[in-house]
Amino acid sequence: MKDLNPPFANQGKDGLIRPEDLPGGWLLPTRFPGERSTDASAQIDASLGYDDWTGDGSDLGARLGSEQNETVDGRWRYLEHVETHTRVFVRLQRQMYAVPEEVRITGVVYLPWRPGDPITSRMLRELPTAQIEAAINKRLFAMKRAHTITGGKIVLPSGRKIPERALLNPLGGTAKQDPDFYQRVALQHGRLTQQGDKNPSATIAQINGVALSTAQGWVAKARARGLLPAGRRGRAG
Repeated sequence: MKDLNPPFANQGKDGLIRPEDLPGGWLLPTRFPGERSTDASAQIDASLGYDDWTGDGSDLGARLGSEQNETVDGRWRYLEHVETHTRVFVRLQRQMYAVPEEVRITGVVYLPWRPGDPITSRMLRELPTAQIEAAINKRLFAMKRAHTITGGKIVLPSGRKIPERALLNPLGGTAKQDPDFYQRVALQHGRLTQQGDKNPSATIAQINGVALSTAQGWVAKARARGLLPAGRRGRAG
């Protein structure tokens, strides 16, 4: 028998966005519109064509197995503006192979308070996307990731700065000698993956003149420290 009063899905349950990530004047309702019992992100993606790479959906499997930033697994979250009551859906997408990793807003849908009301230019200006992204990334990654600063340099956890152009240089030293070692492994792996490398661990081994098993061990330890996303089963690197 169908449950006539199912449990309501909680927008903030997965921690991707929380009320404190929003600037003043914006709310993150606990429940999805329509008091849904499940996250409707997949259905919204389908309606907007996010699930259709080639026009016929034939490359979905390739996307799911790819190590590039992708459209699958984005999460639509529902926000409300206090003053205008504008309703906004934002699509949050983890950029897992960015250097450093981050969350970006990859889609926005505006709805006026009353269906049929016009969307004004003011409403479009009211959504502070950069502030929301910055707050989410600070909360999720501030303790784990290095930060890029002006001038193309990256600040490592120790405070040392390295230029982005040096990410693919040999690492040098060991984990005992360098407190930033696994952060640098993660950055090197991320840059290679970003460039489309199918087996970044093998390339790391070549760059650093070590055995493949050694490079794989470095990558595994970087993952264990939360510096790289979990690996995908059946994929090299």
